[in-house]
Amino acid sequence: MKKLVENFPAQLREAVAIGESIHLPISDKKFTSILITGLGGSGIGGTILSEVVANSCTIPIVVNKDYFLPVFVGKDTLVIVSSYSGNTEETIQAMDAAIEKGASIVCITSGGKIAEKAKALGLGLVMIPGGMPPRSCLGYSLTQLFYVLNHFGFVGLDILNQLKTSIELLEAEKENIIEEATAVSKKLVNTLPVIYTVDGYNGVATRFRQQINENSKMLCWHHILPEMNHNELVGWTEAHPELAVILLRNDNDYSRTQARIEISKDVFAKYTNTIVEIFSKGNSRLERSLYLIHLTDWISVLIAEEKKIDPTEVRIIDHLKGELAKI
Repeated sequence: MKKLVENFPAQLREAVAIGESIHLPISDKKFTSILITGLGGSGIGGTILSEVVANSCTIPIVVNKDYFLPVFVGKDTLVIVSSYSGNTEETIQAMDAAIEKGASIVCITSGGKIAEKAKALGLGLVMIPGGMPPRSCLGYSLTQLFYVLNHFGFVGLDILNQLKTSIELLEAEKENIIEEATAVSKKLVNTLPVIYTVDGYNGVATRFRQQINENSKMLCWHHILPEMNHNELVGWTEAHPELAVILLRNDNDYSRTQARIEISKDVFAKYTNTIVEIFSKGNSRLERSLYLIHLTDWISVLIAEEKKIDPTEVRIIDHLKGELAKI
């Protein structure tokens, strides 16, 4: 897993090459909505993309993480099916529902039943390299989402260029990223991490939480400001030395929200001694998001290294799938 994290910039480069060579059907439909359906490492890209293009995409993007689809999905909806393995049962059922509703469908996968179904029905299909843990292939799936939306006119060339400059940023900052991730990982071992960031980076925080869960084999939670100031902040009333607060921040966060963070830090400091701030780098939301994702991915595998555990194994998920197969 550590090698896969290290190769993230190279994966993004390969993913850009795949995106620039994809061939999808031309559609004259006037779409009124976009739905991205997928779970786990395959689904988080939809959340990240929806936040990156929130101020530029002219129609709503909804991210679906269930067996079922919202009732609005129909012939005027572009449905993007994202499943790395191509065998995610929730995503397959959601795909079948989209087919029944007559939606326009594009699949992003490495194979499996979803690829077979897409080929048989002549649906849009973007194939990505297989054989790796899905969470280690965010670079492939996220990049293809941007290229698919560019194909249909919902993402401009400026965003695609930001993908390319993000790669250059990650390569240039490699040593700094590993150095900071190493220092942070040592602080988080044997803690219960609590991740906070600002609205617009929910996908980044969710990704960090998922990587802590899967790679570090630890529980944690996350929340978004300013929303957490209206509820969760009230829960900070008792000493919790086991908690470690991680603040994912950006220099250009809205001034009022930055003020909220500073005030909230004073509250946290009364009840825990571990507060870590991680600032992004980059000139766009996409660059800053990918910077934070790469840095926090490193943190998750370095925690596993500190704990002397295998970050790749997911036996409990395999157990779950085995039990479900019996039903």
